[in-house]
Amino acid sequence: MRDLQNAIGYHFQNPDLLQQALTHTSYANEVCQNGLYSYERLEFLGDSILGFTAADYLLSAFPQLHEGDLSKLRADLVCETSLAQTARKLNLGQYLRLGRGEEACGGREKPSIIADVVESVIAAIYLDGGLAAAQRFIYAFVLVDTRQRIRLNTDWKTKLQELIQRKKDQSLVYELTGETGPDHDKTFSVRVLLNGSEVGQGTGTSKKRAEQAAAREAVERLFPQEA
Repeated sequence: MRDLQNAIGYHFQNPDLLQQALTHTSYANEVCQNGLYSYERLEFLGDSILGFTAADYLLSAFPQLHEGDLSKLRADLVCETSLAQTARKLNLGQYLRLGRGEEACGGREKPSIIADVVESVIAAIYLDGGLAAAQRFIYAFVLVDTRQRIRLNTDWKTKLQELIQRKKDQSLVYELTGETGPDHDKTFSVRVLLNGSEVGQGTGTSKKRAEQAAAREAVERLFPQEA
């Protein structure tokens, strides 16, 4: 447990809380004869703490985003896939206490389980050290690189289209300007024109990726506050 506490950057005053956060229902029923000792109750609390913290962070960090965008982004940050990635970085699976059946079924690697454990660990830290300690963990391991993730996942073509439609009679056209490389490894070049004037260029391993790159450059050039 000491190695895990070093990894998460928090040392428990009450180690039993961490142990409970790592106890699957299968183990609690088989060994402890008490399903309430599993991480499920902690997960319930941790989910709320994580949701609140993510919402508070996004509201402050992205004042230009509307409610719908904030909701989508929060959902992406706290979804099972994202939390499972956090769990793998911390090797939480290796510290789990599982029943024999769940162990045999590969429970240590199941995204649904290890994602839940991230939330139960958040709750354990909160109960042991308070909200600030839990939020430090969330910022360090769940919300880390949020801005970069947004940029990678943004549909820049749609974003550009929505932005220029704030004015009437706007014409947006993408033009293929070049192709290089062999058929199996081509690089495409695209430019995007707004009302006949070039506003962005981009390259990519497909036309779609090149168009996304061109749209991103256009957004950054024309609407820097939205990029």
